[in-house]
Parts: sequence; C-alpha cells; structure tokens
Amino acid sequence: MKMKITSLAVSKKKGTIKTTVNTATLIENHGFKDDAHAGDWHRQVSFLSQENIDAANKRGLDVSFGDFAENIASLGVDWKTLPVGTKVQLGDKAVVEISQIGKVCHKKCAIYYKAGDCIMPKEGVFAKVLKGGELKIDDKIKFI
Repeated sequence: MKMKITSLAVSKKKGTIKTTVNTATLIENHGFKDDAHAGDWHRQVSFLSQENIDAANKRGLDVSFGDFAENIASLGVDWKTLPVGTKVQLGDKAVVEISQIGKVCHKKCAIYYKAGDCIMPKEGVFAKVLKGGELKIDDKIKFI
C-alpha cells in the first residue's frame, strides 16, 4: 500500500477537534500555520493513521478526520511503531522528526466528549518540523 496523507487539519484552540483543510503550510521549527499546537516545542505536528480512525468507527464511535485533534491522518503508516528520531518526508519538501509516541491526557476534553473516547494517548505520534513546505491531500509519505 502506498503511504499517503489522507487528511490535514488545524484548530485555533487546544483541546478541541480540528477542522479539515485541503492544503496547509508546514513551517520549519513551528508546525502548521494557524494551528494552536504549533510553536517552539517537541509536539509541533500530530499524526494518526486512518486505519485507527476506521477501527474506532467499527467499535461504534462516530468519528472522522480531525476529531482526535490530529494534524495529519494517513494511509499505510503505523505511526506508533516508528522509533523516536525517525525522519519522515511529507510531500515534495517537508521533513519532520518523530519526537514522541502517545501522550498523557490530563483531563477529558472536547475531543473525548465528542468522540466518546480518545485514541491519541495510545495511537497518536508527534513530531518536530525540520523543513517546511506546502502539503495537500494525497501527498506521499516516505521515510528518509
């Protein structure tokens, strides 16, 4: 299966679901332009596989892209199996480095109440942006 981006999403506020977009600008050492999670820290961009979102729906949740506050959803990548430090090229130019696998949720946020559960603590992966670029749906993903 070809590894590719199936969704891009941003939000103005942390702890909320993200709004899907067709294209997004990834900024070096920052994250997505206009995204609340962007900034000078190790979790600039979040990833979740579409396969995990599909599995959540099969378990009875009613969720879609952005509902778990992931910036990028993909097909063909099991993000949580990648070691911290893995470099990934997104599209033609952008490069990220995996910085964290999973996360701790300190409270039940809007995502939990909308989705009924949150898979990001176990399935979500975070990265720092090493090189920015424009991204769009169906852009290729490759390990470098």
